[in-house]
Amino acid sequence: MADLNTKYLGLTLRNPIVIGSSGLTNSVEDIVNLEQNGAGAVVLKSIFEEQIMLEADYRMRKAEEDGLLYTEYSETLDYIDVHIKEKELGSYLDLIREAKKKTMIPIIASINAISGLEWVSFARQIEEAGADALELNIFVMPFNFEKTCEDNENTYYSVLKKVKALVNIPVSIKISPYFANLGSVIMNLEKNGADGVVLFNRFSSPDIDINAVKVTTADVLSTPPEMSNTLRWIAIMAKRVKMNLAASTGVHSGEAVVKQLLAGATTTQVTSAVYKYGPEYISEIINFLSNWMEEKGFNYIDQFRGKLSQSESQNPEMYERMQFMRYFSEIK
Repeated sequence: MADLNTKYLGLTLRNPIVIGSSGLTNSVEDIVNLEQNGAGAVVLKSIFEEQIMLEADYRMRKAEEDGLLYTEYSETLDYIDVHIKEKELGSYLDLIREAKKKTMIPIIASINAISGLEWVSFARQIEEAGADALELNIFVMPFNFEKTCEDNENTYYSVLKKVKALVNIPVSIKISPYFANLGSVIMNLEKNGADGVVLFNRFSSPDIDINAVKVTTADVLSTPPEMSNTLRWIAIMAKRVKMNLAASTGVHSGEAVVKQLLAGATTTQVTSAVYKYGPEYISEIINFLSNWMEEKGFNYIDQFRGKLSQSESQNPEMYERMQFMRYFSEIK
């Protein structure tokens, strides 16, 4: 029988199927269910720096509107700020502690960070609560046109370095593909201490309802075709960095998992497919991977991981080609 054991962020996983940060991992009961259905590890639903800051800001503005609660020299605002942060973080730490008590698989905490403020000190408490690793979900929207690409990239490095200075557990960075020089950014993340990188983040995107004539939200769940860009960059970066590479977005089947592993992924994050088909679908993915390995004569994953990465491929330019020259050149 094929051995699916995988090392990710220094942790031993029974297989490379990681359930990504989402509502699927927001309760101990759900995490136990995911483990029972075969998940190799879970990334907890993110604790959002931005959400906490907005909530604190809202409470403080309400206090300012009430003259009985707020005066220029009142400590009310400090209390509200601290109270909101402690409440949100406290619930998250409880989730980590309970999940660790009731499961055996690695529990990876997730911080959705937007700045390099002292807020990242929460990372230390997350480690103390028992998290096995930490995933920093960072995205700086380039809406401030006065900032350069380098300014935005430095925010990622700043957050990473501050967190790494505070914790001893492994830290991975979940990023988007929207960089002027993506390969260089990934390499710089490794240089700044990242133990792994997750490719790629998937964002809430706007859509337009032409009948109601209003802005709406596009589909929340990913689709299989969205995996192609992740596959490209996993293959390009595999063996060019020593840190682990996790493939995310569009991984909906056992076949997709095999493709990402052949490209060089250390693990694959599966989320939308579990939303669509339920936790029981995890075992189908695992069985496909195991059966494929036995059919091809592979006893363990490292025998074929990265076999089709760009550095190992007989046709490496396929990962760099962006135009459909071959397919469209003869169309009249």
